[in-house]
Amino acid sequence: MNSLVLVGISLFLFAGGYHFYGRYLEKIWDVSKERKTPAFEKEDGVDYIPAKNWIILFGHHFSSIAGAGPILGPVITCILWGWLPAALWIIFGSIFFGGVHDFSSLILSLRYGGNSVGEVAETIIGKRSRILFSLFLILSLILVVAVFAAVTANTLVAEPQIIIPTFGLIFVAFIFGFLVYRLKFNYIFATAGALILIFFLFILGNRFPISFGEGDAVKLWILILLLYSFVASVVPVNLLLQPRDYLSAFILFIGLIFGYLGLFTSRPAVNAPSLISFSAGKNGTLWPMMFVMIACGAISGFHSLVSSGTTSKQIASEKDAKKIAYGGMLTEGVLAILALLCVGAGLRWNNSIPSISYPLLMEKGNWIGTFATGYSQVTSKLMKPEVGKMIAIVMINAFVLTTLDTATRITRYISSELFGDAFKIKIFKNRYFSTFFVIVMAAYLAFGNWQKIWPVFGASNQLVAAIALFVAGFFLLNKGIGAFTALLPSLFMFLTSTAALFYQSLTFFKEKNYLLFIVSILLIILAIFFIFEGVKRFRKK
Repeated sequence: MNSLVLVGISLFLFAGGYHFYGRYLEKIWDVSKERKTPAFEKEDGVDYIPAKNWIILFGHHFSSIAGAGPILGPVITCILWGWLPAALWIIFGSIFFGGVHDFSSLILSLRYGGNSVGEVAETIIGKRSRILFSLFLILSLILVVAVFAAVTANTLVAEPQIIIPTFGLIFVAFIFGFLVYRLKFNYIFATAGALILIFFLFILGNRFPISFGEGDAVKLWILILLLYSFVASVVPVNLLLQPRDYLSAFILFIGLIFGYLGLFTSRPAVNAPSLISFSAGKNGTLWPMMFVMIACGAISGFHSLVSSGTTSKQIASEKDAKKIAYGGMLTEGVLAILALLCVGAGLRWNNSIPSISYPLLMEKGNWIGTFATGYSQVTSKLMKPEVGKMIAIVMINAFVLTTLDTATRITRYISSELFGDAFKIKIFKNRYFSTFFVIVMAAYLAFGNWQKIWPVFGASNQLVAAIALFVAGFFLLNKGIGAFTALLPSLFMFLTSTAALFYQSLTFFKEKNYLLFIVSILLIILAIFFIFEGVKRFRKK
């Protein structure tokens, strides 16, 4: 099949979903531009600050939720089960699962003063559910910060040409934020100037790669990244975090445009099989494992933390929620389809040319390199392969870094809510201490063996999505309208995540990895507990 057929079908369905289903979601959630948002009600100059323009906030939100997930998930699952099930899950998952999840989490947070979905759970379901859920979120997010710091550090060592654009972007973002928010400079002109500077940073990075060798260099970069995350989490959100993510979004959009232009000019056929097998050996069966591996491209629990963590504290009007949350999720689906076609159509399925062989590249375990190679092949008629490969790597690295600093800030919010408000430990209300706590815990894992607990993150991330949808569904149930839009996806994600955890727990037990076995069982118990609490609360009402 020609790749343009899949492009046409997916873009048509994404556009239809945004227009029709997005409008229906606005209706059942009673979205109104007249309702004052927490950004104005609680404006504090640090966390609660109305965004200058919804486009700037869209850039922050999209950069934070994207990360490497919508790229690496399709790259891995396509070779295990084929491109067709991956494409179907990306398209319909984004429209009916992920989009609903992100939009509902944002509106829920707006209704409850910009609080995180963990704190909202207490009001809707109960205090015990809030405490357990918040503890689980904190542990998961600390793991995310640790892993993304380690992964980014390794990438900086392996690709020294991206160091200057990666860190130069931080200073450009700070200048942008200062000009737009403090000096009231026109944001369009400021954006144009910032993008010109970023272009020159790419040229400088390619001309002057910075390398400190290997070994201790990785640890040094981890330390630098964690220090940056600390600073980004405590300074006013509109001076660094928001503008950095906004400008990073342009890197992705440029990559998206070139990627789809490459598909239209080269029109490659899809080389990967449409369906390989229902079972992928030790990687598990198509259901539930594919639905866990493709998270960000279809639905991801981390998105609810961004929607209710940073985005809800900056959105200036409820009417922008569909564009930012629902539209951001569908845009991520567009990115996931591009990633799927880069490897499924840009690379060869056979081994006739080893350098562009999809199976051979994946055997090396370099997932980022596999995507970058496929992207360079798709865009080969537009630019030199080495240029295309660099753009692809910078795309991923820029978004891993945005997820890193956003995750640090969100963990600080949840730690303050739980330990400071619920447990009355006053020191956690200090943003410097709570951020320091997060960074120290993340550093312990980043410098240690985070690989030991990372395998359960995929299923636990989808469990967060199930719980967030569960909370949203109960809110709509109390209103008496549209509860099925959240409860049906929640039920599916509960079944999927618990099935994946059960499958993994059996594997961990056979391998005598008792730590991960216990963690998996505890997460299954958490899922059952939430369903039990929800049903009990419903019966009371």
